[in-house]
Amino acid sequence: MNNLTIAQLTQTFPKPGELVWIGVRPARGESMIAVDEVLADQRSGLIGDRYNGSSGKRQVTLIQWEHLAVLASMTGKTIAPEMLRRNLVIKGINLLALKDHTFQIGDAILQTTGLCHPCSKMEQILGTGGYNAMRGHGGLTARVVKSGVMRVGDSLIVNDS
Repeated sequence: MNNLTIAQLTQTFPKPGELVWIGVRPARGESMIAVDEVLADQRSGLIGDRYNGSSGKRQVTLIQWEHLAVLASMTGKTIAPEMLRRNLVIKGINLLALKDHTFQIGDAILQTTGLCHPCSKMEQILGTGGYNAMRGHGGLTARVVKSGVMRVGDSLIVNDS
């Protein structure tokens, strides 16, 4: 039997995650544009994204790939990543477990800053009840700690805290 403490358990992940989709939005109200790679800049966030140049906790948004199927089940719609207006879609790791962690994707290092709550546009995009369907499945916000390029297919590796 394993006698790890809760602190040790929160440092243990079964495997790395994988970056499966990247999207940037050039300006407010515009559609997401899927890209194969993006430069995450420590000062300005993702180059090409509307938050570029903004400082603070929401430089990058992430959502868990597995939640697209959950949202499809609740809304009866096929959910494409760009519909959810998040920058990075990650599969194979529980994003909520990244709280208080830094993690590396490609050459970039990010730090979780909070939950990414749904916006009112989810009602329009996902249909009636879309906002509530998205609650608890909105993903995370993060800031860039070390600049670097991230590419589709890169692993998400949790750093030791």
